[in-house]
Amino acid sequence: MTHTHTTTASRMPTLFIPHGAGPCFFMDWNPADAWDKTAAYLRSIAPSLPQRPRAIVLVTAHWLAPQPSMSTAERPGMLFDYHGFPAHTYELTYPAPGAPALAERVGGLLAGAGFAPAYDGERGYDHGTFIPLKVAFPDADIPVLQLSLLRSLDAAEHLRLGQALEPLRSEGVLIIGSGMSYHNMRGYGDPRSTAIGAEFDRWLGETVALPAPERNARLAAWDTAAGPSARLSHPPRAEEHLLPLHVVAGAAGDSRGAKVFTDRVMAVDISAFRFE
Repeated sequence: MTHTHTTTASRMPTLFIPHGAGPCFFMDWNPADAWDKTAAYLRSIAPSLPQRPRAIVLVTAHWLAPQPSMSTAERPGMLFDYHGFPAHTYELTYPAPGAPALAERVGGLLAGAGFAPAYDGERGYDHGTFIPLKVAFPDADIPVLQLSLLRSLDAAEHLRLGQALEPLRSEGVLIIGSGMSYHNMRGYGDPRSTAIGAEFDRWLGETVALPAPERNARLAAWDTAAGPSARLSHPPRAEEHLLPLHVVAGAAGDSRGAKVFTDRVMAVDISAFRFE
């Protein structure tokens, strides 16, 4: 199989988006409007882009692998990797085509950066992928390549992984990191977490706006550079919901980042970041 890529007139941004809690956008919640602002942000993404994406590379917090792995099915199925939610949420569909040819291109970029990419022809779209994309791109007509994180959870390696992907931005490919800027399961809903989450969120917003060398240095050392709020927001060995941000920051190259959305949900601030 061969894959040709084209250079576009304007580069795509890279995005870090909150994917919410399980299938939160497709079920009743308490309070009922808890996720309304996040859903509105996700719906705003497509109109904000310089052009319609040729494809989406989505880095999901819900797939950890020894080496960067890609889903290569032409028609990925659904992976309902959440538990205890209403029955109808296990009947959701997202029939977007896969992107096996793009996987070949991405694999070449990763191999050129010293990674040993892996390919998975069976894995379906997990909820870090299909839940936010079902809101942001409901027509499900843009090919999606699902990309794993590294099981090592090494922050610097995720930045380096992202740096290998930067050429895709000039090829009409939208790179999205899907996670949560705050993800301490014990902290959600606890008023004692509000100030902690707000402090870490402030640090993230300040960090992504820095010139790339300083930004990446801070992100590589995020667990100490941000002070105590870092590990209180993302406990040790559970930072997989933050690391998609590192990948999209790496893929941003010299592009500056900005916090483009924030809301307080379940007592903590959750945010989205964009690099362009």
